[in-house]
Amino acid sequence: MMKANEFRKKSTKDLKKERIELLREHFNLRMQKVNEQLSRHTQLKMVKRDIARINTILKEKKASDNLK
Repeated sequence: MMKANEFRKKSTKDLKKERIELLREHFNLRMQKVNEQLSRHTQLKMVKRDIARINTILKEKKASDNLK
C-alpha cells in the first residue's frame, strides 16, 4: 500500500502502468476470493484503495494541466 504523496511523485505514464498492474492484481484477488483461496481479505480492500488513489491523482494532474 502506497501513500498518496508517493503516487504524486510519479509521472502520469508511471501512474497509468501502476493502475494497470493494480487492476490485474484486483482481478486475481477477486478470483481467489470466489474460489475461497484468499487468505488475507484486507489485501483486496487495500488494492481497491490504491486504485482509487491513483485515479484521484491522475484527475488532479489532468486538471492542473488544463489550467496551464
